[in-house]
Amino acid sequence: MKPAAFDYVRAEHLDEVLDTLNREGGDARVIAGGQSLMPMLNMRLARPTTLIDIMRLPQLAHIERNGDNVIIGAAVRQSTLLAWPELAETLPLVARALPWTGHVQTRSRGTVCGSVAHADPSAELPLVLCALGGEVHLRSRRKRRRVPANDFFTGMMVTTRADDELIEAISLPTNRNACAFREVARRHGDFAIVACAAVATKGGVCLAIGGVGDTPVTREFPRLASGALDDALNTFAYELDARDDVHASARYRRDLVRLLGAELIREVLS
Repeated sequence: MKPAAFDYVRAEHLDEVLDTLNREGGDARVIAGGQSLMPMLNMRLARPTTLIDIMRLPQLAHIERNGDNVIIGAAVRQSTLLAWPELAETLPLVARALPWTGHVQTRSRGTVCGSVAHADPSAELPLVLCALGGEVHLRSRRKRRRVPANDFFTGMMVTTRADDELIEAISLPTNRNACAFREVARRHGDFAIVACAAVATKGGVCLAIGGVGDTPVTREFPRLASGALDDALNTFAYELDARDDVHASARYRRDLVRLLGAELIREVLS
């Protein structure tokens, strides 16, 4: 299929983006890498009347350290972040998860913030953003605001972004604590059946799960003996709103949560 007809705006400055979003509201969509949006346009799952291209705005193409945070602009491609020399030192969990995000070809076009905006529950970057306690930077013509990642994702491909807002950037706290990432998919680069990320905390481990429910889910686990940990993970798995689909059953997803969760927590605490 071909997309429904739309007007195309190749933004030359940020004010043009914000003015168009303010004027068009929910009838406008922002396009950056297009790796998620273009298939939706072709299948007419998305039918905007206006498409706003932001990839020629240099002020959105930055990666910078700001104190204890790394700020990643809306036009930063996934391949650019993966090649950033400071990535492994400052954001080791992102360095582990990014190679699982799509394939070389899609990472060369897809953007980090585009994956966050799409809010696919199986996507790795929203999962990592939640695991690290990052924030989403939103901007409209009237104001700017920051939303914690765990509050930003509200459902399958649904977020708290208002129709007139642009995801200007995301920020991730630098983290040198032990961390780990695992994913099960039919093939490397496919959508995750279950993805797990773990980060050491002062009291134990933060475990984040993707691909099971409609949004990434995080849970803090204290240091527990082996049997107690298995019991805690079993309870956690059954509290998740696991779903059946063509890729896997809800039961299989819960089994993976218990298995991968135990592996990651023990790895991080070892």
